[in-house]
Amino acid sequence: MDKTEIERRFVYHPPNDQTRAFHDAIRADMLAFAEKMNILLPDESREKSLFFTALEEASFWSHAHIARNM
Repeated sequence: MDKTEIERRFVYHPPNDQTRAFHDAIRADMLAFAEKMNILLPDESREKSLFFTALEEASFWSHAHIARNM
């Protein structure tokens, strides 16, 4: 891995007006989806916990894509 790729992965990428709008849209959609799924999966379980962990991870990676690539 070259220095440029390492920096791309680990240096802060401040949002601009365009990327901020994408981040905000993702947050809103993820929140709405999480709230709906919490209703559709009413009981607590290991599976529900893993689902929400995976959803958090998907949210993280979508924000990372915007920050690093847009």
